[in-house]
Amino acid sequence: MLITRNDHVIHDLLKTARVIAVVGHSDRTYRTSYQIAGYLRRVGYTVYPVNPEVSSINGNPCYPSLADVPEPIDIVNVFRRAEFLPDVVEQAVKVAPKVVWAQLGITSDEAARIAEAANLPLVMDMCIKVEHRRLIGA
Repeated sequence: MLITRNDHVIHDLLKTARVIAVVGHSDRTYRTSYQIAGYLRRVGYTVYPVNPEVSSINGNPCYPSLADVPEPIDIVNVFRRAEFLPDVVEQAVKVAPKVVWAQLGITSDEAARIAEAANLPLVMDMCIKVEHRRLIGA
């Protein structure tokens, strides 16, 4: 199911989620993925960085894949280019999060087909921080 601008559904996802895996989490403080992951931590989520090229971020382990995250994932937040989104969705299907959330500017028809076939909710082209602040508040 592709979730677009349905405030009620997005609010419920953000309100009930506790664990977020950030795919493409950078260890560089100036990168958007680093900054948004920091915001998500500050507002109370448990955030697991997923990036096979980084071993740790701020002294915490960074996981090479979604399958390596040590607890069930509620939201897979994707900071990868659109051409990588189908692969991330395929990996997500195997760990069964509540939703895959592709950040602002990231869309893929192929990823949408994969998610639909697996009955995995997918948000594309929306910033999780912006939506959280708008619907729930900091």
